[in-house]
Amino acid sequence: MRIGVLTGGGDCPGLNAVIRAVVRKGIAVYGHEFVGYRDGWRGPLEGETMELGIPAVRGILPRGGTILGSSRTNPIKIEGGVERIKENLAASGVDALIAIGGEDTLGVAKQLYDRDVRVVGVPKTIDNDLNATDYTFGFDTAVNIAMEAIDRLHTTAESHHRALICEVMGRHAGWIALHAGMAAGANVILIPEKPFDIDRVCSYVESRFQTRYSPIIVVAEGAHPIEGQMALQAGELDAFGHVRLGGIGEMLAQEIEKRTGKEARTTVLGHIQRGGTPTAYDRVLATRFGLGAIDAVHEGDYGKMIALNGTDIVRVGLDAATAELKTVPASRYEEAEVFFG
Repeated sequence: MRIGVLTGGGDCPGLNAVIRAVVRKGIAVYGHEFVGYRDGWRGPLEGETMELGIPAVRGILPRGGTILGSSRTNPIKIEGGVERIKENLAASGVDALIAIGGEDTLGVAKQLYDRDVRVVGVPKTIDNDLNATDYTFGFDTAVNIAMEAIDRLHTTAESHHRALICEVMGRHAGWIALHAGMAAGANVILIPEKPFDIDRVCSYVESRFQTRYSPIIVVAEGAHPIEGQMALQAGELDAFGHVRLGGIGEMLAQEIEKRTGKEARTTVLGHIQRGGTPTAYDRVLATRFGLGAIDAVHEGDYGKMIALNGTDIVRVGLDAATAELKTVPASRYEEAEVFFG
């Protein structure tokens, strides 16, 4: 078979490990050949490809990002986009496609599968918010990067007697904030799933100062106050209808200073969380996902996403994977609240 591979949406550590596993097993074990599509769905839409043999994947296991490039191109929103993709796949002699991405990329994969394109999906998102899989690769690396940053903020906060706020990624799901905040001993964690009371946050801040230690607040970019709105960095929408978030950390700092009289500063980690070499956990998980994906294609089991169930690699329907987001349940947040203040 001739198989296409693409990576869509935001980049994250572990993408190259998936590509490597797909190509290595696909060629060495099954005798298939591969073509890489550049920059997400733009590649098959415009027929832009790159060679994807074993030499192309040597040495990429520890590299962050993706050798294929990525984009937020949405072919469903482009007139005739699906037909153009089908025509370009046929013109390149591609029999099946492996799409590596998050909810948006896999949502497109599901619609293409419904229109007779043979697709297998691999879940990728640092937000860990894809349904039907216990974990996604990239998440562990992002959490560890955020944890290390928060560890460093503790010493500066105590030296200057300031409240320090760390804003992390998380549009609709607060998994990064929850895990990084718990791991780094944050005094308050704010997530999109639970609107926060600014008076209560300030009470936690003052309580922490009374212990002669300085408070650390971890806030997901999508968190917002009760009866308030998310902080928007820009009003325009991307191809999948998302606004760019950002600024909730600075809004918090201003309110904390105004209400408590204590100095507050904000650190926004932003794309730092996406970059750099993946952790061992993410390298292994991404590799196992890649092996599972090429097995599914070889067996003709299309319309599936590779998933982690406990410690087992399984296959689930793309519809189940993209039906709804996996958000932080109240019980998990209550565990973290024990350590607030």
